[in-house]
Amino acid sequence: MGNQSSRVAKALALLLLAHSLAGCGGIGPGNPNASISADTVSINAGETVNFDARDSTTPNPTIIDEFRWEFGDGNSKTTKQGIVSHAYENPGNYDARVIVVNDEGGSDSASVGVFVNALPDIDLQIPDFVKTGAAATLDASATTDREGGPLEFSWDFDADTDSNGDSDPLNDDDYQGPVAEVTFATAGNMTGAVTVFDDSGGKTTKLWTLRVLSRSFRVAWEEASFDYDWSGYLDQGESHEIQHLPGEGVRVISVTATLTLSRDLLPIQWPEDNFSLELDVPSSGWRTSTITTHENITENASATIERTEMNPFPESGYTVYADSKEELEQSLLNDPNGRFGQGDWIWTITAMQCDPDMPVDGVDPDQGNDWSFDASFVVLILRISEVAV
Repeated sequence: MGNQSSRVAKALALLLLAHSLAGCGGIGPGNPNASISADTVSINAGETVNFDARDSTTPNPTIIDEFRWEFGDGNSKTTKQGIVSHAYENPGNYDARVIVVNDEGGSDSASVGVFVNALPDIDLQIPDFVKTGAAATLDASATTDREGGPLEFSWDFDADTDSNGDSDPLNDDDYQGPVAEVTFATAGNMTGAVTVFDDSGGKTTKLWTLRVLSRSFRVAWEEASFDYDWSGYLDQGESHEIQHLPGEGVRVISVTATLTLSRDLLPIQWPEDNFSLELDVPSSGWRTSTITTHENITENASATIERTEMNPFPESGYTVYADSKEELEQSLLNDPNGRFGQGDWIWTITAMQCDPDMPVDGVDPDQGNDWSFDASFVVLILRISEVAV
């Protein structure tokens, strides 16, 4: 009877011990064993970490019922699967923790550290405006990095153009360095970007917009005269060509050109010679010619080509806005209403007849003639001066 009582007591003791080991949930096999890993433990602010707790285990016959995630930045999440993703917006060091719970209520935890790199904080100084053709200084030298590492700077001067063809118009590497200078040829609001990289692979891009203003110029036309003269000698049948520009960068108003032959003083050399004068201005499609005449034996034979009011007198003494002096100058000089006479002028002098046609064969006392040629032009010279603002 005593042995039976002893056996009953031992059985009750074992039952109580099993109940104690099983916890409040009753008799069970035990707690799970938590495990956690991350696909990366160093990221930049704003990037995502993928956590994996699928290597966690729990004794048979229990099963893992849920994964309770604590990301260390105040955010948490509960899942049935052992994987989760989380984005860290703020820089710092974080301990990400998973609590693995089985269907008997048993639990275990594991953690992994994550470093979140701070992105560069761009401090950009640009001028309020700049004029076309003038250099604008873009200064990002006050940019800071929380970790204090070295920084690299890349400037894209045109946010509307993808010059490197990678479908991103903001990463064209037009210049490197903390301070950049850029010049714009046309007026308007010009937008670009600066991207700063730190030594951990973090980068920040900041857009900037710069007002580019046209320049102001004073326009005036100044009347002037240009005189040219040439001389020479031609035998009968010969020609002499003269090619020149009647003043660069001007508007031609009028021209008077006279060809004069040296007089034949001896009666044996009479009648006077005949020369022709031809003019060709290809850019204006103007061609004309004349022949020397000898209306008075006391004067030299001559021929004249004259033309006035070739172009209208333009407005003068006003202020205008333009992107550049060169652009404005070309616009005014190439005005369709004031282009006549621009370009090369080609004069051709030909000795048509120098013989006095004496009745004696083989006698030619006048085989050629000296000549002089004078051309006078009235032109308007364009004067452009920039007006300070």
